[in-house]
Amino acid sequence: MSRTVLRLAGMLWLLAVPFFAADAQAQACRDAVVLVHGNSGSASDFNATYNALLAAGYSPGQILRPSWGNKLCPACNDHNGSEETPVIDAMVEALARSCTGRIDVIGHSMGATLAAHQIRKYGLKDQVDTFIGIAGAFRGLHSCGTYPFNVPTTTCGYWGLSIASPLLDSLWGHRFARRVYSFKSWADQIVCYLGVCTVGGVHSSQIPVEDGSYTFTYGHFGLLEYTAALQVSLIQ
Repeated sequence: MSRTVLRLAGMLWLLAVPFFAADAQAQACRDAVVLVHGNSGSASDFNATYNALLAAGYSPGQILRPSWGNKLCPACNDHNGSEETPVIDAMVEALARSCTGRIDVIGHSMGATLAAHQIRKYGLKDQVDTFIGIAGAFRGLHSCGTYPFNVPTTTCGYWGLSIASPLLDSLWGHRFARRVYSFKSWADQIVCYLGVCTVGGVHSSQIPVEDGSYTFTYGHFGLLEYTAALQVSLIQ
């Protein structure tokens, strides 16, 4: 092969490199993800999901896991005030990092309703591509009673998870993303009180306006840990 041909081949390769790099960058462009743990939980509750996201090609910087609430007093936590700040801050930060201009949000237990409240309160619906509520109590907890005759704890009060609380009523009928899914179980030890999982004939973990609901046989925490692969597939 002549030197001229080799030089031309080299020049063509150099010209092609930026296009290959741009294509690789485009393929890596995806929504940043916010993972919101439940009441008295921690970021590590989402370890299975976090690792599944990394395996799917996400970078650590594309995944935010805010820590919220009083870990020593779960009954002191609700959906208003200091509990909100870490979650909305994480969503704002995720939007700043996201090359798509959108984010995906996955919440477990009370973290699901807390995340939904932030999306609703700050008008972020159009910037959230997918919302997944895992073992949430969107229709309330029988263990909290019915508002205003609820169990006298902050978690079950006005801004809490009593059935028909003003907080839950404010979420009713609203979408939190372009696509909304719920994960539920009839063996959920928290959402199902004395074996009763439904409110008004519908499982409490189902989101009033959703695109799909997935049912598993796991308990409250297994719903989060053992569904990581499905969570990741739904936000692709």
